[in-house]
Amino acid sequence: MKLWHGIVVSSENSQHLTDWYTFSHIIHGFVFHGLLRLVARRISMGWRLTIATAVETAREVVENSEAVIERYRAVTISLDYYGDSVLNSVADIGAMWLGWFLAARLPVWAAVAIALAFEAMTIALIRDGLALNVLMLVWPLDRVADWRAARPS
Repeated sequence: MKLWHGIVVSSENSQHLTDWYTFSHIIHGFVFHGLLRLVARRISMGWRLTIATAVETAREVVENSEAVIERYRAVTISLDYYGDSVLNSVADIGAMWLGWFLAARLPVWAAVAIALAFEAMTIALIRDGLALNVLMLVWPLDRVADWRAARPS
């Protein structure tokens, strides 16, 4: 087990505590906090965090289902991706909690700025990020796939 694994195109990606996708999970915390604050304002903060944790956990389960893994492998260059380790999934949930607690304490503009900075950083450094992952899973574009394939290893 490593604290950080920074090689994206490798069979060890998503097998250790943290990796480049940890930043996306922090953004999940920002998003869940903001959405639940808007739609469930009368529910206590603890219950909103419980709901966010349940959603993130369900998202981890779906993300690691055979169907999503096969879809991911079909539309990305990650042919040797077989899903997250349990350790990585638990750490991803912890990253979501970090994002949640940051969003609870920061002004909205700061959370948005951090999310945009994380996305810009991962796009610039590894040609990937939350937005690109969602795009390629939902609506794969050949130009984006070709651009991502040229990323450094």
